[in-house]
Amino acid sequence: MEESRKRRQSESDEPSDEAPAASANPKRQRLSDKNGGAPLELSEHIDHAVNEENGEEDDDEEEDRQVVARGNRHVEIRRDCPYLDTVNRQVLDFDFEKFCSISLSNLNVYACLVCGKYFQGRGLKSHAYTHSLEAGHHVFINLQTEKVYCLPDGYEINDPSLDDIRHVLNPRFMREQVAYLDQNKQWSRALDGSNYLPGMVGLNNIKETDFVNVTIQSLMRVTPLRNFFLIPENYEHSKSPLVHRFGELTRKIWHARNFKGQVSPHEFLQAVMKASNKRFQIGVQSDPVEFMSWLLNTLHSNLKSSKRKNKSIIYDCFQGELEVVKEIPRRHLVENKENGSEENNNRAANEEVVTETSRVPFLMLGLDLPPPPLFKDAMEKNIIPQIPLFNILMKFDGETVTEVVRPCIARMRYRVIRLPKYLILHMRRFTKNNFFIEKNPTIVNFPVKNLELKDYIPLPMPKGNEKLRSKYDLIANIVHDGKPGEGCYRVFVQRKSEEQWYEMQDLHVTETLPQIVALSETYMQIYEQHE
Repeated sequence: MEESRKRRQSESDEPSDEAPAASANPKRQRLSDKNGGAPLELSEHIDHAVNEENGEEDDDEEEDRQVVARGNRHVEIRRDCPYLDTVNRQVLDFDFEKFCSISLSNLNVYACLVCGKYFQGRGLKSHAYTHSLEAGHHVFINLQTEKVYCLPDGYEINDPSLDDIRHVLNPRFMREQVAYLDQNKQWSRALDGSNYLPGMVGLNNIKETDFVNVTIQSLMRVTPLRNFFLIPENYEHSKSPLVHRFGELTRKIWHARNFKGQVSPHEFLQAVMKASNKRFQIGVQSDPVEFMSWLLNTLHSNLKSSKRKNKSIIYDCFQGELEVVKEIPRRHLVENKENGSEENNNRAANEEVVTETSRVPFLMLGLDLPPPPLFKDAMEKNIIPQIPLFNILMKFDGETVTEVVRPCIARMRYRVIRLPKYLILHMRRFTKNNFFIEKNPTIVNFPVKNLELKDYIPLPMPKGNEKLRSKYDLIANIVHDGKPGEGCYRVFVQRKSEEQWYEMQDLHVTETLPQIVALSETYMQIYEQHE
C-alpha cells in the first residue's frame, strides 16, 4: 500500500512531455493567445466578443481557414441535420440580384432555403442568425461558396440531397454535354409539373424589356456563341460583369434541371443598365437592333485579349467585310473648299467626282425598304406592298447606288467581300421626321432554308482549295407588332434537334410552322451558314 502511494507521487513529480490541456473555453483560450499568453481583462474580452459576433465574418471561408490554422475552433460538418425536411424548393429563386433583403449589401449573402429570402452573414449579430431565431428557419446556403449551414447551431451540412439546389444556383456543363446539346430531344419537368425544353424557356418581361428578351433568344441559337458562354473557363479572364451575367443567363436557359420553366433576366438587365450608362433600362422600350449592335460590340471589347488582338467569339461568328466606294460630287467640294486643302480643290476642279474606296468590317447589314403607297385603293384601304428579300439585297451588289446626305452628300456603292458565319439582316422599318416616327408595313418575302447569296450579289472567289460558302438557313426572326414607338416584339426561333420552329414572346412559347414564319412582318433576322 505504502509502495503504490510512493510510486504515484514519483510519477506526478516527473516532468510531462504532453501539452497542457486545452481550455474549456476555446474563445478565451484564443483571446489569451492573441494577447501573448496573458489573460485579458473582462472589458477587453467583451470588446473582442462583440467584434467577432457583429461584423467580422464578411468572408466565411476565409474565417474558416483562419480558425483551422489556429486549431482552436472548427466548423463542424454533419450529414444528419434534422431540419432538412423544412427546405422548400418551390420558393427558391436565384435569378434576382444577390443582395441582403435588410441591409441591401452584396457581401457574404446567404439564402434561406425555407422562405427563399436573402440575408447577410451568419455571425451571432448577423441578419441570417436573427432570422433563424425569429422565424425558426434553420437551413441557409452561401450564394458565393455554395456551402450550406444550419443556424443558429453554426455547423455545415454536407448532404448530397442539396446538390440539385447548388445546380440551380450555379448551373454547370461538361464539354461533352455541350457538344451534344443540339441532339437532345428530351423534355425536362419543373417542380410544378410543367414540361419545358432546355434552351426554349420563356424569359420574364420585367417591364417593357421584350426588346432584350427577343435579342437573347435569338443569340441563343448561335451555336458557337452559346457553347462558348456555357463554359465559364472560356471567359474567366474578363473582369466585365456584363460578360459574366450573360454567361450565367446562357447557362440558366440551357439548364435541364431548373425548378421552373422560365428564367428572369434581372441580373443581366442590371448589368446592361450599368454598362450602357442607362441607355437601355427597365421600363423604357428600346429598339432590338440598337441593343443587338451595342451588346455585340460591348461583349467583343470586354472579351478580346492581348494574345488575340481584336479577335473574340463575337467577331468569329458575326464579322464580315464590305468594300465601300464613295463618290463625292465636285460641286459639293467646291462649296466647301474653305474646309479642304488646296490639293483636293485643284483635283476636284478637274474631275466630276472624287472617288474613295475603303474596306469596312460589319456585324449586321441594314436593308432599305421601298416607301409604302401614299393613297388608298378603291376599298378605302392601304395596299400593303410585298417585296422579295433578293430585291433589297441588291444594295450590296457593288453597282446599285445609295445616296446619302450625312456627313456629306455622296453616292455610295457597297459590295460584300467576306461573308460571316452568321449573317444578321435588319429591315429599316422605322423612319423619323420632325414630327413623329413612321413604320413601313412592307412585307418581305424570304426563304426559311437555302438562301443562296451568290445568285444575287457578286462574291469574291475563295482562295486555294476553299469552297465558296454562300448558302444560309434562317435560325431566328424578330418581329414587331403594333404602332411605332409602342407595340411589342416577338421572335421565331428554330430548335435544331428536331428542326421545329417556335414562337416566343416573353413567357409564352408555342410551336409554329415555317409558313407562319415566312409570312411575318420581319424586323431582324439571323442566318446560319451551311457547313
